[in-house]
Amino acid sequence: MKQVSDKKLQQLDTLMELSSLIISTLDTREIRKRAIEAATRLMDAEAGSLLLIDQETGELFFEVALGEKGDKLKEIRLKKGEGIAGWVSAHKTPLIVHDVQSDPRFYKQADEKTTFLTKNMICVPVQTKDKVLGVLEAINKKNGYFNEEDLNVLNALANQVAIAVENANLYQELKDAFYGTAMALADTIEKRDPYTGGHIKRVTNYSAAIGRAMGLSKRELEDIKLAAILHDIGKIGVRDEILLKKGKLSTEDMGKMSRHSEYGAEILSHVKQLRAIVPGVRSHHERFDGNGYPHNLRGNEIPLIAKIIAVADTFDAMTTDRPYRKAMSFERALEELKNKVGTQFDKEAVEAFIKAWEGMEIIL
Repeated sequence: MKQVSDKKLQQLDTLMELSSLIISTLDTREIRKRAIEAATRLMDAEAGSLLLIDQETGELFFEVALGEKGDKLKEIRLKKGEGIAGWVSAHKTPLIVHDVQSDPRFYKQADEKTTFLTKNMICVPVQTKDKVLGVLEAINKKNGYFNEEDLNVLNALANQVAIAVENANLYQELKDAFYGTAMALADTIEKRDPYTGGHIKRVTNYSAAIGRAMGLSKRELEDIKLAAILHDIGKIGVRDEILLKKGKLSTEDMGKMSRHSEYGAEILSHVKQLRAIVPGVRSHHERFDGNGYPHNLRGNEIPLIAKIIAVADTFDAMTTDRPYRKAMSFERALEELKNKVGTQFDKEAVEAFIKAWEGMEIIL
């Protein structure tokens, strides 16, 4: 009797520990990974899976590891009601299957893709109130068979997973709305200048590629992306006769145009959530040799985010037609970047751009 109590206490401790880990992230891939690890460990199973529902199609989807080391992932999708997981999702009912291979509901293609043999399974819906978000499975009990006690424990874990998934979905919706608003603002500015169509998207793609090549963190990459989207937002304060002027700008006009980076920084500084990207917006026209604007920063005084956008912004300017000149070829523009390392550009940022370009990681 004491052994049973000790086992339950250990399971409860493990459940609490794993649940806190699962709900501490807003990344659905990380939630999936942690949920699978938790289900496998709690159920003493060989494997586990978390299938999530695509809210647009209603399909269940999950990733399976392929290859000897499982380093390749392939997404598998189940139509509504398809497979044991589909049945659990459709009926909102947990299920224990002792002989999976003989169950007519079993989706055999998953085993065929992974060369994994599914013998038995415990499967529970991941849901909040009446909304099913997915299905959590534990596969192949190592000792004995799955039972009602396992079902209770896995249901408790699924409840925590549901909270984490719903929070992650809400966060993603807010994030998408935030980025969508930022892009709409940037697009409004871009539409004032017919010669820079697509500039924002290209600079954003180039900047993100540079950041990835430099091995920056996910948070840093998000800041770079947002700063690139909004790097020219200050042009809203530049008069049309200057912004749309045909031919090269005069020294006086250039002085007025150059204030756009300060305007942009001032606009964004009023939004608390955007303050991290302000240095990138303010300083993306600074030069490594100190001859840029607005503050003549040089070398390491220039924020990394600004150094990256400077390379991306200049490359796009060189490779697109302008009223006063034709676009350069990509090859010549790359040479220009190399030639201006140490004067206009940071060496690391240029090398990262070229690495991404040669690795075909640049999206035009």
